[in-house]
Amino acid sequence: MCTPPTPPAPAAGDATARPDLAAIVRAHGEALGRARRLAPVQRRALRAIATCRTPARGGHLERCDRCGATRAVYHSCRNRHCPQCQTLAQARWVEARQAELLPIPYFHVVFTLPHALNPLAQRCPRVVYTLLFQCAAATLQTFARDPRHLGGELGLTAVLHTWGQTLEQHLHLHCVVTGGALAPDGSRWIPTRRRSFLFPVRALSKVFRGKYLAALAQARVRGQIPADVPGADLLRKLRGTPWVVYAKPPFGGPDQVLAYLGRYTHRIALSNDRLLALHDGVVQLRWRDYADGHRSKVLALPAQELLRRFLLHVLPDGFVRIRHFGLLANRRRAAALARCRALLQHVPPPPPPPRETAVDTLRRLTGVDLLQCPVCGEGTLRLVAHLAPGSPAPALLDTS
Repeated sequence: MCTPPTPPAPAAGDATARPDLAAIVRAHGEALGRARRLAPVQRRALRAIATCRTPARGGHLERCDRCGATRAVYHSCRNRHCPQCQTLAQARWVEARQAELLPIPYFHVVFTLPHALNPLAQRCPRVVYTLLFQCAAATLQTFARDPRHLGGELGLTAVLHTWGQTLEQHLHLHCVVTGGALAPDGSRWIPTRRRSFLFPVRALSKVFRGKYLAALAQARVRGQIPADVPGADLLRKLRGTPWVVYAKPPFGGPDQVLAYLGRYTHRIALSNDRLLALHDGVVQLRWRDYADGHRSKVLALPAQELLRRFLLHVLPDGFVRIRHFGLLANRRRAAALARCRALLQHVPPPPPPPRETAVDTLRRLTGVDLLQCPVCGEGTLRLVAHLAPGSPAPALLDTS
C-alpha cells in the first residue's frame, strides 16, 4: 500500500473527535495493504481518498481583492468512492434527469440478491453486478409487456448499491419505474390500472430468481466464473433461498422522484457524517438498525476492519452503477420521451439546465459562493498562483 504520508496522519492511538475517511486511510491504510491482498482498483481508491484536497494533489492560491486575505485551495481526487467528491456530480446528474420526467406516477422497486452470492461477488464483481442489472430490467419488462399487466414498454432507471448499514455486503438494485408503458406501436400511453400498484412482488421474485439463475449458469458455461466455484452446489443453494423483491409506495410526483434520485444515485458506502470518533485504532460508526424500529446505534470497529468493509464496495474499473432501460435507454430516450409527452396532453419538456461553471452551479443550488472571501465577506477571491503537486503548504491562513 502506497498511500502518501502528506499531510501527516495522527498516530493510531490518537483520539480524533470527528475523523473523516481520509484521516482513517492515512493512519491505517498502509497497514491494511500489508495485511491483506488488495486489488489495484482498491489501492487506487485508498490513494485518491488519502490525498484528496491535500498538497499532494497540488492546487492554487487565492487572494481577496478587498482585504488581501490569502488561502490555499487543493485539488479534489474526483474518485467516485471519495465522500468529498460526489456533491457536484450528483447535483448535475439530477438536473439532467429532471428533463426526462413525465407527468405520471413513478414506482420504486428494489431487487436484492441472496447473501449466498456475496463470496462470488467478491471474486467476480463485474459478472454478478451486470447480471443483477440485466435480470432485474428483464423481469420488469417481462411483466410490462404482458397484456395482463400493461402490454407495452416501460422506462426505468436502476442504481446499484452493494452495502448495508454496517458496511457488510448487501447487493441490491434500486429501480425508479414509470407507472405505465408506451404501446408497442407507439399509438397510446398505457397507465397502470391502479395508481398504488405496479406488479405483484411475489411473482416478480420468482421470475427474477429464474432469470438470474439461468444467466448465472450461462456465465459459467462461457467461462466467466472460476472453475473452482462449485456451480451445482451454488445453484442448488440459491434455488432454495427466498429472493426478495420489494415494491415501495409510489412517489407522490416528479419532485419526490428528484429528491429520491438526489439521495441515492451518487451515495457511497460510507459518508463522513457517520464517523463519530477514532481512538486507539478503533472507529465509532453511526448506523441505523432497520430491524429495531430504524433506531440509530453506534458500532465500534477496528480501523482496518472498517477499511476492509469499505473496500468491498469499490466497483471495478469503468463499471457503470447507474443504468437506464426501456423508454429511458440511451439510444432511444429522446424520441421515446417526445412521443410519450405528445400522448400525455402535449406536455413540453422542462428547459435544459444552464451551461455554467462548477462555482456557478454550487451558488445556484446551495447559495454558497466559493469565491466570496470568508474573512471580510465582501471581496472576491482571485487566483494568484499555482501550487505544484507535492509542494509544501504555504505559511498562511488556510480557510478552504
